[in-house]
Amino acid sequence: MKNNLCQNVRKIRELKGFTQEYLASKLGISQRAYSKIESSETRIDWGKILKIADVLNISPNDLILFDDNHIFNSSNQSLKSEATINNIPDKLIDQFENRIKQLESEIEFLKDLIKRD
Repeated sequence: MKNNLCQNVRKIRELKGFTQEYLASKLGISQRAYSKIESSETRIDWGKILKIADVLNISPNDLILFDDNHIFNSSNQSLKSEATINNIPDKLIDQFENRIKQLESEIEFLKDLIKRD
């Protein structure tokens, strides 16, 4: 369970587009100390779970029970892959959509820079 929890923390952090440095600063610890959480080198107590869940803006239960297989199921019918979203909170969907818009904007900016050179 400990290993899964640490993996869940990393996956959710990455899905939300947060860096280790960002979470570490929000938790009041060093980036190295935070890195040890994700790599299972440090034990995560209930208090830390509550703080991490708060920073990630999810419930502690969702952090503990997170399974990306429940979020995106792919079927391989007709050589076509289709993503199905199951029980994702609207707030998390909004965060993903905002992150996608951010990345698209950055891509356009970089394309413009390349065109200028």
